[in-house]
Amino acid sequence: MQAASTRLTDARTLIGGLCIIQAKRTKNVVSAETVRSVAGIVNDKSASKGIVVTTAWFGKASWDFAPRNRVELIDGRHLKALLLEHLGIDALIGLPRLPPGWQTRDLS
Repeated sequence: MQAASTRLTDARTLIGGLCIIQAKRTKNVVSAETVRSVAGIVNDKSASKGIVVTTAWFGKASWDFAPRNRVELIDGRHLKALLLEHLGIDALIGLPRLPPGWQTRDLS
């Protein structure tokens, strides 16, 4: 998941508008093209925001692009934190290698 708590979902931003959500279950970095695609749908549908959630991680280009285009990114480690906080589920994130900037505890 994302490195800063300000990137976590704020339910207040969803009130009164359409939200486009795309979920990606993968073991590799989610492409910037995926994030751009969601931003295009947000724009086309005049949605309030878009959310891309993944079990993996996002690259720098995605992190740079998303906030400028009303797209929120939730990567695997923050998904894990949200599942624990809101559902009491201590999920394991199974990835073949440790993503950049992650620690072993982010996966288990």
